[in-house]
Amino acid sequence: QVTAKTAFLFILPQYNVSVPTADGELVQYHYGLKDLVTILFYIFIAIILHAVVQEYALDKINRRLHLSKVKHSKFNESGQLVAFHLTSVIWCLYVVVTEGYISNPRSLWENYPHVYLPYQVKFFYLCQLAYWLHALPELYFQKVRKEEIPRQLRCISLYLLHIAGAYLLNLTRLGLILLLLQYLAEFFFHMARLVYFTDENNEKLFNVWAVVFVVTRLFTLTLYILVIGFGLPRVESQALDPERGNFFSFLFNNILFRMSVLLLVCLFQASVMWRFIHFQLRRWREYWNEQSSRKRAAAPAGTKQQTKLLKRDSGECWKGGWHCGGVSAGGQLPPAGSCLCRASPAVS
Repeated sequence: QVTAKTAFLFILPQYNVSVPTADGELVQYHYGLKDLVTILFYIFIAIILHAVVQEYALDKINRRLHLSKVKHSKFNESGQLVAFHLTSVIWCLYVVVTEGYISNPRSLWENYPHVYLPYQVKFFYLCQLAYWLHALPELYFQKVRKEEIPRQLRCISLYLLHIAGAYLLNLTRLGLILLLLQYLAEFFFHMARLVYFTDENNEKLFNVWAVVFVVTRLFTLTLYILVIGFGLPRVESQALDPERGNFFSFLFNNILFRMSVLLLVCLFQASVMWRFIHFQLRRWREYWNEQSSRKRAAAPAGTKQQTKLLKRDSGECWKGGWHCGGVSAGGQLPPAGSCLCRASPAVS
């Protein structure tokens, strides 16, 4: 019995509370320190699943493609993230639809703080935190190049900051929809990279990703302004209440804190869009430079072929290094023996 209680501490979400409803009682959850134990267990699960995807899918594809070391590393990274993002998009979409967060946008800020969470919402957040924490030891297991480590650490830190922030500040409903938008754009990006590694001439999915990326950024910024700027100020003041698990969300009572968060979000989204625009401009510049270089390379070949045609049409004859210079009327070669043959300049 003691072993079972300890096992449940690792496997199942903790801090369940019976909340009275019109139909009876509903079991919901809030967060606490015991969540760290559950997250630790699912970190090991994520490491095992990572190894399974690598061994039985990505390594087999890599053997067929014969990629270079740099492309091999990027292919593995995108392959793992495609599997994770696709799973997260389907799971997250199921949660927001079944909980009614899309059909009722007011639920994103009504009755805030959302201290008590449904089982599937809390479990989703615990798994998300476990996955991004498992990515830290994977940098060593996957033998990531030193040049790539700062970029990946920055990406992991940003995900952990946003997911943990939504979880601790009781903005889980808003965080679910924002994660759905973010993972959808990331799925198309890494899928486009996988297609590009298999066929370097196929870049159509990058155009799809560009459209999805811009649309998701606009929706993300709109949701932040709608919820933090307009929704939360209408909610009644909430005091610090550790017994209910309300440790940090009372900060949103302060207009200065709300505006600071909104400003930071807008600046971050603006920096992301600026990097995206700079990336697209660089791609277009490289594309047009490549096209112009191809045209310049094709021009001399066309000039040589045109010169040969002009010589043929002029009625001049080059045979065996000898040039028959006589030309009859109408541009036709004169009869044999009627022209004076001399050695061509190229031969003599």
